[in-house]
Amino acid sequence: MNKKKEIVVLGLALFAMFFGAGNLLFPPSLGVAVGTSWFVAGIGFFLTGVGLPLLGILAFTKVGTLDEFANKVSSKFNKIYLTTLILVIGPLFAIPRTGSTTFEMGVLPLFNGVDPKVLAIVSSVIFFGVTLFLVLNESKVTDVLGKILTPIILVILALITILGFINPIGESVASKIQGSQFSYGFINGYQTMDALASVLFGVIIIKGLEAKGVTNPKDQKGFLTGSGIIAASGLGLIYFSLIYLGSQISGMENLSTAQTALTIAELTLGSLGKIGFGVCVGAACLTTSVGLTALVSDWFAKLFNVSYKMIAVVTCIFSSVLAVAGLDYIISLAVPVLIVLYPVTIVLIVLNIFGVENKNCFKLVTFVTLFISVAEVLKVNLAFIPLSNIGFAWLIPAIIAYGIGKLIKR
Repeated sequence: MNKKKEIVVLGLALFAMFFGAGNLLFPPSLGVAVGTSWFVAGIGFFLTGVGLPLLGILAFTKVGTLDEFANKVSSKFNKIYLTTLILVIGPLFAIPRTGSTTFEMGVLPLFNGVDPKVLAIVSSVIFFGVTLFLVLNESKVTDVLGKILTPIILVILALITILGFINPIGESVASKIQGSQFSYGFINGYQTMDALASVLFGVIIIKGLEAKGVTNPKDQKGFLTGSGIIAASGLGLIYFSLIYLGSQISGMENLSTAQTALTIAELTLGSLGKIGFGVCVGAACLTTSVGLTALVSDWFAKLFNVSYKMIAVVTCIFSSVLAVAGLDYIISLAVPVLIVLYPVTIVLIVLNIFGVENKNCFKLVTFVTLFISVAEVLKVNLAFIPLSNIGFAWLIPAIIAYGIGKLIKR
């Protein structure tokens, strides 16, 4: 086996896994919000949008299966936690988001003068009708679309970036965000949901390495480190470029998340380029929708021993209704859930990476982090906790909980 070649192939696979068309919407909006502070905020976004997902996969060099990821807390907690992840990257947020993104970027710009509400309903019904058809018929269409659309989107992004750097599309203004720009970028990276996805898909990557004869955890780390650098370089270049371009139009007001990306495309590529970019992103979202709907249907069909088809139908109906509410509404709904779920995921990833075997540490760290995160969402005054002013109220208590767990006899 040619190790260097396999590392490159795996690196490209990781890049493709985390390069979601929908995720391209968040970096420009971050740039608009933080303006001249785009680089500092970008580092925060990079850590959660790229770094954490790669660490999530790395954790599975120590964890054999999904059943073991949070099992040291308890088997019941592990099942509830994983089911929550499925719901979040499924019908609650990520799947409806694909439908609303397709409408706002790929459909709405093509139909000026048509009632947006009526158009949103029609678009959502068609989008999720096609999703359901492809899921139930196990069509290869989505694979083909993904292979065609991803390179096209990358080429368009390259053109947007090059043109935006050569001929700046605007001038950055001071950040509209009060407080730490880094933590704002860090928390905005939660919206990619890639760290959550890495927990569900990490075991697949490890199984792929094992199938190629890479069974030693140390060798697996070597492969993942090298391939992770390749994937992180590509994703980092895209994210930082889009954040920078977003900062150039930070003087504009009242831009929605989708409008921000389309505005950048129009200012660099013109009206035709904007429409082409929007249609490609929208179509690519269909492949994501199909993949996530299949994942959700498979999970709940096995969990509750019910029909795969029934779960797929319910998922598509629920998602189509929520998608009509709009992209920014779905994003706002996700914020409190992600503020609770991400810190818990972070501590579980870290504990697994370091091979912590002490169950008391797992339980105390996880539940303390969960408690603090819920309190933060409920607007409990946590000012007495260090780092709470920058959104990391859970960090110091989690470290203390780990120390206490080490002192308790197993």
